[in-house]
Amino acid sequence: MDWVRDFYSRTGAWWAAADARVSERDERRVALLRAHGPARGRVLELGSGYGSTAVSTARAGYAVTAVEISDRALAVPELAADLPPGALTAHQADFFEIELPGGFDAVCYWNGFGVGSDADQRRLLARIAGWLRPGGVAMVDVFNPFVWAGWDGDEEHLLPDPDRGYRHELRERTSFDPVTCTATDTWWDTADPARTLTQTLRCYTPADLSLLLTGTGLALTGLVLGETELPPGPHPGLAGLLREHHEYLALLRRTA
Repeated sequence: MDWVRDFYSRTGAWWAAADARVSERDERRVALLRAHGPARGRVLELGSGYGSTAVSTARAGYAVTAVEISDRALAVPELAADLPPGALTAHQADFFEIELPGGFDAVCYWNGFGVGSDADQRRLLARIAGWLRPGGVAMVDVFNPFVWAGWDGDEEHLLPDPDRGYRHELRERTSFDPVTCTATDTWWDTADPARTLTQTLRCYTPADLSLLLTGTGLALTGLVLGETELPPGPHPGLAGLLREHHEYLALLRRTA
């Protein structure tokens, strides 16, 4: 996983002027936390990026700890300038290695789970179980292989939009390996086409996620697709998973 820090630092620099701000997406995530997690308490956010969701969560009254490995974390102090002391503690660190005290009421991992091998995911899930207090909830966005498979071979050309803060002309190419259920997402700036950036993302069906959780101390207790919460179990023909949502929110609880 040596690519992780460089990928998110360099792409973060491309998009920081536009995306390093609290947006409606962050408010929706806080609403999901309130709906499916605690109304207050300690929240750990993993892979917190620029810190916009962590800031929004702290503004909602939670005590937040945020962990981000890349230089996107450097945007946090400016975003958090209006917060009272102690509302948000941010670490630029590797969440596979950082030591944190447990007892969190919720652990959130938005739009990032699936970096690394299955063994890496299990190790992270076991860490999450250790960080949660009894009765706490983990809320994890999981990449949905059904939709990513449909994007195999797609290419995107993104033009600059300086008024919105997007200053680079970029291209993106997506491929999907149906054997390993892994998406490969490659980006480059058209001004420097030889210097590509690639991320690999392991995708999991809900059934595969349940198998992955075995032995980690966590169990899948629900799924959220858009505004709809679903219990685990069969849902034949569910359009949200088959065609509409490239990720789903997994609700996880400690098994002991």
